[in-house]
Amino acid sequence: MTAQQTPKSLHAFSDDALADHDATALAEQLRRGELSIDEVTAAAIARAEAMEPLIHAIATSDFASARQQKPPLPDRCFAGVPTFIKDNTDITGLPTGHGSGAIHGRPARTSCKFMQQFMAQGFVCLGKSKLPEFGFNATTEYEHDQPTRNPWNPDYSAGASSGGAAALVAAGVVPMAHANDGGGSIRIPAACCGLIGLKPSRGRLVDGHAAKSLPINVIVEGVLTRSVRDTANFFAAAEHHYQTKRLPAIGSVTAPAARCMKIGVILDSVNGHKTDAETRVSVENTALRLADLGHHLEAMPMPVADSFPDDFALYWSMLAFAVRTTGNRTMDTSFSKHQVDGLTLGLDRRFKRRVVHLPAALWRLRRSYHDYAHAMAGYDAVLMPVLGHTTPEIGFLCPTVDFDTLFDRLTHYACFTPLANATGAPAISLPMGTSRNNLPIGVQLMANHGRERTLLELAFELEQAAPWRKITA
Repeated sequence: MTAQQTPKSLHAFSDDALADHDATALAEQLRRGELSIDEVTAAAIARAEAMEPLIHAIATSDFASARQQKPPLPDRCFAGVPTFIKDNTDITGLPTGHGSGAIHGRPARTSCKFMQQFMAQGFVCLGKSKLPEFGFNATTEYEHDQPTRNPWNPDYSAGASSGGAAALVAAGVVPMAHANDGGGSIRIPAACCGLIGLKPSRGRLVDGHAAKSLPINVIVEGVLTRSVRDTANFFAAAEHHYQTKRLPAIGSVTAPAARCMKIGVILDSVNGHKTDAETRVSVENTALRLADLGHHLEAMPMPVADSFPDDFALYWSMLAFAVRTTGNRTMDTSFSKHQVDGLTLGLDRRFKRRVVHLPAALWRLRRSYHDYAHAMAGYDAVLMPVLGHTTPEIGFLCPTVDFDTLFDRLTHYACFTPLANATGAPAISLPMGTSRNNLPIGVQLMANHGRERTLLELAFELEQAAPWRKITA
């Protein structure tokens, strides 16, 4: 198996057992006996081995165990489909490194409760995917290791924090991979790598371990995919394992809704930073397409208070303080606070200077749930950018950059996605544009709490109207 190339892109798509199937098609061929789990697993491993020296997306491989894994029950939605698990989530037998040189993790004794929900769908785990240290950055880069590269253009970032997962899916190594999102970590890499990334409502899926200890739960689990139906089928199958009574069921979504929706449009972030021209055009073109499809669109203000950016930045900084303070108890006994990278260290110091403001910031962040719900009354969804500007080159957001400069760059770049984390609302990134550097540009749709079905229906409609560009084209 050798990696294939189109101009400035890298991918592993070929005529092997995986072909260019999405996870749904692959699972169906496995169920019908047209493919065997052994040959699908072997093809995915060969692709991983060909691509890893080029994109650096794998934290830990577990190919031998994947080859020997007991066949999953054939009635599971994705029985036999190969995947990777993000390296901040415990799965039995593999270490959890959290993307940090400050941790030398031992193999987990048990899988966390969310991973039980995830693996109940029949996946074959090939290993762990990379993330930046503790998921704090918006790029998967390191002080002392190779960056994870964007398969569409390897000079550029794959996004974060689920950057390794996104690179593996975009490059065709696997059709779907686990991801999670505490400030944009599903949607940002989806936008960078031309994928579908749905951040579900708070409480939709079983919470991961870290989410349970937070004063405001901003972290949710999910997947990165190349097709809307894979995302829809994943959430429908997840509800068979666990369905919350606090939210309306998503159910099976297979097509657009046959109704006109009212959709708000936001182009610039609440922090006052103007969205760059290429991203702005992608959002405007998406708005025009939705209008052509019969939906009503109108401009709307950002549905949270002006204090939101500073409040969320303080919360982000608090998470770094918590890691440095309690990491040897909450993550791994091997944790050393003296070995964290420059971003984690800078966020920790920033929090200590501003800790007096935390109680008020927490009150306002909790209030954002109600502010958002009030602003969305009368709207089915709101359309906005995923990011403040197009995907940056490798190095622009590296943790070796001076902290003040890096912090400023991150707040200009990841200025839209935190809204869904603080409010608990669902949001989806869709690959609706292309930059002059051959990189995808994602746009974001958000909906009312518990209305993932609305987002999936709109996503199906957009995908059918203008199918996503392929990396092989």
